[in-house]
Amino acid sequence: MKRKSRLAAWLLAAGVGTLAASGVASTSARAEDGAAALAGKTCGTLESRVAEIPGSGPVFLRSYDSSFGVGQTSELPLREAAFTYDNALAVIALVACGKTEPALRIGESLLSAATLDRARRQGRLRNTYRAGAQTQKPIPPNGWWDVTANRWFEDAYQVGSATGNVAWAGLALMTLGQATGEERFRNGAAELARWVVANTADPRGPGGFNGGVQGFDDKPQPLTWKATEHNTDLVALFGWLERSGTAGDWAGPEKAARGFLDRMWADGGGHFPTGTAPDGVTVNRATSGLDAQLWPLLLRGAPEAWRAALDYAEKAHGVDGGFDFNDDRDGMWVEGTAQAALVYRLLGRSDDAQRLLAEVGKEVSRGGHVWATREDSITTGLAIGPDSTTDDFRYYRRPHLAVTAWTVLAAVGWNPFTGERVK
Repeated sequence: MKRKSRLAAWLLAAGVGTLAASGVASTSARAEDGAAALAGKTCGTLESRVAEIPGSGPVFLRSYDSSFGVGQTSELPLREAAFTYDNALAVIALVACGKTEPALRIGESLLSAATLDRARRQGRLRNTYRAGAQTQKPIPPNGWWDVTANRWFEDAYQVGSATGNVAWAGLALMTLGQATGEERFRNGAAELARWVVANTADPRGPGGFNGGVQGFDDKPQPLTWKATEHNTDLVALFGWLERSGTAGDWAGPEKAARGFLDRMWADGGGHFPTGTAPDGVTVNRATSGLDAQLWPLLLRGAPEAWRAALDYAEKAHGVDGGFDFNDDRDGMWVEGTAQAALVYRLLGRSDDAQRLLAEVGKEVSRGGHVWATREDSITTGLAIGPDSTTDDFRYYRRPHLAVTAWTVLAAVGWNPFTGERVK
């Protein structure tokens, strides 16, 4: 400390102090200007994507652009796919941008889908719907006509209901409820939360909530594993419902989801395992997930001890320019890198946040969405579904709605778990 003071005194005596301070201020200003420019660009993309859909009624946004950086992708299952998680994030990001009207158009679709499902189950949301104006009730999940096969197809994952996706939709509705003061959005979030409690609560082992349901309506398959990521989402949703005074018992479910996180933390020894195996009890140590390390730090009242998970992520997931999804470090997961930038901002590490945002800013596509990966593809160590025989879930270099939304949240400094701005 004394050595640093003597150096500062020498710089000032030599007339260098003013120049040094000016240089630091200039660098900081440039970084802030870069974040502001990135926020403006990505907020504009989200707003324009909503405006491109004629009318003023409910909409869902397409999740992926093509590998050329603009326009629809050629893969039929993804061509019109509007993933619930992606659209929920778009709602939150648009509110963070100060663009409540376009956020409402997506939010109305989420609320409608939460109110009535084609299986007549109130509170259930499908993982994926069809992009565009939503004029049907109930809103149908995604599907596509295959000319070669001359038949209609649906996907077992897309018509399923993952617990985390339902939770994120609830967070989006809570965000709209806060922004508009309209109770119907909070009530819609409560319907989603009740579906989660009724269909995914699992007291086995560390307790908490399981992965949800996958498969077609005539043969639904319960997803009996539990995810740190999903239970983190639920702590945020149940806690927000409780604080808002929304009717229902939310303290109990919040305690159950938080208990799962505490158990994972204890078992991880300085980081969060991804969750459990399909038995709902055995801790899954086969791979590591970046979001499992980062998202708990965004929770209101997150223990300071959990910050060690960020240190772990830097070592286990760090790659050139940012972070990988898992610990094989085979490439940069841009979405997770934006998430890390937001966590850095929350923890007061603004230089690290700006450094990551500068890297994310290099990944904006011609169409305005941010690329999902820097490499052609990266692994996750996860399986798409219960019928997968390998770890077949990968991220590909496609412009992606969720990545764009997370970029907004990091660039403007908005915590999606609390509906509050961070420094």
